[in-house]
Amino acid sequence: MNSNTLRQDARVIGLVGLAHGVSHFYHLILAALFPWLKPAFALSYAELGLLMTVFFVVSGVGQALAGFVVDRVGARRVLFSGVALLGVSALLLAGAHSYAQLLAGAMLAGVGNSVFHPADYTLLNQRVSAARLAHGFSVHGISGNLGWAAAPLFLTFAAGQGGWRVALLCAAALPGVVLLVLFLNRAALRPDPIAPAKAGAPAGATLSFLRLPSVWMCFAFFLITAVALGGIQSFASVGLVALYGMSLAWATSAYTAYMLASAAGMALGGFLAANSARHDRTIAYAFAGAALLALLLAAAVVPAWAAVVLMGAIGFAAGIAGPSRDLMIRAAAPKQATGRVYGVVYSGLDSGLAIGPLLFGALMDGGHPAWIFVGIALFQALAIVTAVGLGGKTRAARPQTA
Repeated sequence: MNSNTLRQDARVIGLVGLAHGVSHFYHLILAALFPWLKPAFALSYAELGLLMTVFFVVSGVGQALAGFVVDRVGARRVLFSGVALLGVSALLLAGAHSYAQLLAGAMLAGVGNSVFHPADYTLLNQRVSAARLAHGFSVHGISGNLGWAAAPLFLTFAAGQGGWRVALLCAAALPGVVLLVLFLNRAALRPDPIAPAKAGAPAGATLSFLRLPSVWMCFAFFLITAVALGGIQSFASVGLVALYGMSLAWATSAYTAYMLASAAGMALGGFLAANSARHDRTIAYAFAGAALLALLLAAAVVPAWAAVVLMGAIGFAAGIAGPSRDLMIRAAAPKQATGRVYGVVYSGLDSGLAIGPLLFGALMDGGHPAWIFVGIALFQALAIVTAVGLGGKTRAARPQTA
């Protein structure tokens, strides 16, 4: 491949990764500010968890619908709209004076977040050469983890300096900057021409992919793993404070260690995935290790500094599974990976992230911080079952496809 193709691929991968990082940053603009929002609005942990649940329920439903919009009007327009809505949602949250207004802001942020996976993966498939598509998926995943890692550090620092409203106002500026970068590079993100609907095509043809078991197995895998991730994102920090007596700043650093180590695990996982056809086996080993480490963290038998190390180790193990997960799901999904397919499959991620905060928030209200990490281990173990089942089904179907 020539250097022009390399530059084009790198440019598209970088732009899509930048947008995806902002999306994941916004997953946590409320969770990172729980220590300030709880006393400001006199909320319980369950009520705080409900804010996250509302965000991800709206995002999950919207993501499935956004896939159809992507196929109809093009991924670039949808992506730009999502970035803009995230910025508006932060402004709404910054001006909130009641719990209802916080819920409204969470809903709007969920609408903005809903577009990213169908738009991102459609653009990557359309604009990146096949030889570098796997690298595009890896960068996409790593950029999301970096967004997750940056959000608590950025928001807790800003809130510590000027309060939670100032932190949200600062967060509102981020999508504006990114939207400007995307607009200036809009030519690189041009979508393929929209194919006209075929005359006489049955009305249900666009929904035929919903009859494929592999699509729903992919959805279930994302759902289960995201429940565990929802517990880590929303309540791992406060759980560590209660379980180990560490400061909030130290606990937030432990979460950041999880996300940064997860990104490093994805980088290693990319090499493992490229040299193995048994992606389910890689996922099983990775999640088994993560689950065992989470149980050790729940036992509180290590000093506080070691808990930070354990959080990083859990993230590293879970990150290794990322590239194998994406390749396994790509193999299981239809070859024509359109926006609507990605929208439905990846809505499992939002569904799990909606359930996790509500479930783990109830555990915190019940005074059981150790159960946060036991629950995380349980759902990671369940993900192994789903991955092995999906991998076996994919291999069984491969000779028929050939």
